[in-house]
Amino acid sequence: MTRFNAWNVIKNGFLKNPKWDRQWRDPEPKKEYDIIIVGAGLHGLATAFYLAKNHNIKNVAVVEKGWLGGGNAGRNTTIIRSNYMMPGNREFYEHSLKLWENLSHELNYNVMFSQRSHVNLFHSPGARDSNARRYNTMLLHGSDAEFWSLEKLKKNIPHLNYGPNSRFPIMGAAVQKRAGTARHDAVAWGYARATDKYGIDIIQNCEVLGFNRIDSNIKSLITSKGEIKCKKVGFAVAGNTSRLWKMTGLNSLPIESHKLQAFVSEPLKPLLDQVVVFGVGGAHFYISQSDKGGMVFGGDIDWYKSYAQKGNLPIVQDVSEAAMSVMPCLGRVRLLRHWSGIMDMSMDGSFFICKTPIDNLYLNAGWNYGGFKTSPASGWYFADLIANNRPDKIIENHDLKRFEKGINIDERGAGPDPKLHG
Repeated sequence: MTRFNAWNVIKNGFLKNPKWDRQWRDPEPKKEYDIIIVGAGLHGLATAFYLAKNHNIKNVAVVEKGWLGGGNAGRNTTIIRSNYMMPGNREFYEHSLKLWENLSHELNYNVMFSQRSHVNLFHSPGARDSNARRYNTMLLHGSDAEFWSLEKLKKNIPHLNYGPNSRFPIMGAAVQKRAGTARHDAVAWGYARATDKYGIDIIQNCEVLGFNRIDSNIKSLITSKGEIKCKKVGFAVAGNTSRLWKMTGLNSLPIESHKLQAFVSEPLKPLLDQVVVFGVGGAHFYISQSDKGGMVFGGDIDWYKSYAQKGNLPIVQDVSEAAMSVMPCLGRVRLLRHWSGIMDMSMDGSFFICKTPIDNLYLNAGWNYGGFKTSPASGWYFADLIANNRPDKIIENHDLKRFEKGINIDERGAGPDPKLHG
């Protein structure tokens, strides 16, 4: 595999690019691996990478039923931030942001991480005070955070709807300037290249059909490419977690699968340099502009359970109304496409990286809205759990038993809402 640098790019450009190596192999599965990661999305690939890099474990396979990055990895909305407050979340997301800041260099691949600021609008004194609490907590723990007055917000983003008769009058914003966006497929390709460099097998078009389980151990995976033996198994399959969970003979997984839609407009000239978000009065909305010029935006999940990866018109209307309420200048912009990813929603909105009732099975799931931004830290801590058979202190409460213990890692402060999504 060619290592990218300025000289290689210039040289191959002049030579019409004849000598670029294949970026990762497409191997057939071996008979046995020390560890098999199910899911070649961002979390699965990152886990395999850090197993090799941090723990020198290289007899690893990542199996994927489709193509690399063809699931939720290609259906994200690119936002990266660490403005979390709850213990366990706060440290985890900040560690992930720090990994993002050096990720292109670490992977030798441009993931197009752009630290353009995350601007969280507030519309009432109560929302201002709530954000002040969150952002002061961030400052006290070494992250970056600041408040923008209405005057400063108008100076930095002049084309928001500041009118006195606007649907949601804007009072100011809480801002994290180190936050921003990255390109999701570039992240998948970068992790794939770096993982393959360590000799780890990425096996595409290899669907898991079942498990050979003896007592409390999984001995092998039954796949569309045959039986593959293993010593440990890690699940990183997002909204399909419950499907594989049942295949192992387990039940009672506190996850529901829902659709989250995203949208992109036709390309525009530079309009928005930041990520802008708001949530008020039942509305939830975020928007940024891609490097190609498209306005990338979205809102809430579909409140019914589904495995579909396609959108529907009620959410198109809801999100379009939210867009118009904050940026009326988008009124005549044409929608280019929209799509849907499958969200694995936990009861308190926080993730699981933990051991399971099966001794050699490990779980990475329940990412809700937070999956993309956490990809590096998710891989880091999941690899650490699998390698050492114990959770790091930061994630020790992100397990399946936290609800039994009364531990609620809920950023909204609304409590768990099982079976109430739809």
